[in-house]
Amino acid sequence: MKNFMDDDFLLNNEVAVKLFHDYASKMPIFDFHCHLNPKDIYEDKKFKNITEVWLYGDHYKWRLMRSNGVDEKYITGDADDYSKFLEFAKTMPMAIGNPVFHWTHLELQRYFGVNELLNEKTAPMIWEKVNSVLESSEFSVRNIIKKSNVKILCTTDDPTDSLEYHKLLMDDESFGVKVLPAFRPDKGINIERDDFRDWVKKLGEVSGKTIEDYEDYLDALNSRIEYFDSLGCRLSDHALDFVAYEESTKSKVNEIFKKALEGEELSKFEIDQYKTSVLQFLARKYKEFGWAMQLHIAALRNTNTRMFRKLGPDTGYDAINDVDIAQKVAKLLDSLDLTGSLPKTILYTLNPKDNYVLATIMGCFQGEGIPGKMQFGSAWWFNDNIDGMREQMRTLANVGLLSKFVGMVTDSRSFLSYPRHEYFRRILCNLIGEWVDRGEVPYDIDLLGKIVQDISYNNAVNYFGV
Repeated sequence: MKNFMDDDFLLNNEVAVKLFHDYASKMPIFDFHCHLNPKDIYEDKKFKNITEVWLYGDHYKWRLMRSNGVDEKYITGDADDYSKFLEFAKTMPMAIGNPVFHWTHLELQRYFGVNELLNEKTAPMIWEKVNSVLESSEFSVRNIIKKSNVKILCTTDDPTDSLEYHKLLMDDESFGVKVLPAFRPDKGINIERDDFRDWVKKLGEVSGKTIEDYEDYLDALNSRIEYFDSLGCRLSDHALDFVAYEESTKSKVNEIFKKALEGEELSKFEIDQYKTSVLQFLARKYKEFGWAMQLHIAALRNTNTRMFRKLGPDTGYDAINDVDIAQKVAKLLDSLDLTGSLPKTILYTLNPKDNYVLATIMGCFQGEGIPGKMQFGSAWWFNDNIDGMREQMRTLANVGLLSKFVGMVTDSRSFLSYPRHEYFRRILCNLIGEWVDRGEVPYDIDLLGKIVQDISYNNAVNYFGV
């Protein structure tokens, strides 16, 4: 029986142990998709206590606490921070088998030197010990990032964002970590949403352009892409809860766009025509600027109307969608490939039923002399657990080249989330070690070690050209 989360945690064979400790563990981190706040990084924010670090805005933890019967006042309500922490501590022993159970204890170990199990009994001691570390002058956002061996990270930014803190960070030579923006134009694609008109108005203001028609709108988007590129942006990100594909003409899309600005109701067909057109335009621009395009597919958002009205989005009430995506994803990529305008693309699915769908579709559009131009993105959100990561990598290995995979992202709002990269690397090393043990892969430690290092860091650096 192995000790709980010891040095060889998740490493169940000798090859895995060697690959992780000798090759993976010391590799830097390139976190190319996260939701960290660049203002907090620039201002080198400090935290008043562990509840602020862990429980402010973390819907992963909120879902577990709700499942454990914790009253909402201790989750998003007005209870004091220690009471919230205590309720989370009571929940932890009940969360065995959940990745949050592992992430929580990895974070306690790596950042605070706490090796005890978090529970109701240990909560007072852990509260005191962790908070004493947080109060030290060394424990700040920048130092967390440096301690985690992060060399490059990409935040997720709306096209209307001023990127003022990215500019300040770019000029700050004291930090030594690249903090780059990523272009997230969801509000400009979701024409059916109530906030679309206000967002278009804001886009016009920040771009210095009057937007009266679709051509004006595309011109404004292009100006923001140019601006993001000037500040080091190398990729975009799109949350496509479903994939739309309906061809149209620019004149027809212009009519649809004007109807939306007038507040007129649009049909689903018109919405899909608009979304297809604007995404094709953006993809062509990404190709022109040498960016990669990320498509996050199949989330079912804000399912609980009562709680959405009370708390808003991103509060733990999203789920996995089960829409059919194969034909429309293929048509979208094909329409771009036909015109030589398909950028490097990373396809993520929230629904594991679509693993082979996306992994095989991407194989149809590889080329241009770019290793892994089309990527099957890492196990995402509800899938970034042991089973989900293994299945994502097994799928990729079965139908493509695992060795060219750009690897893990935190997809997190927490500055303590970087042990998730370690978690991923341990799972990767163990998977390869199992193949060696079964004689499916030769025990060539130089080859396997390089592959592990490439997936951990090098492939992403080369892919994004940073």
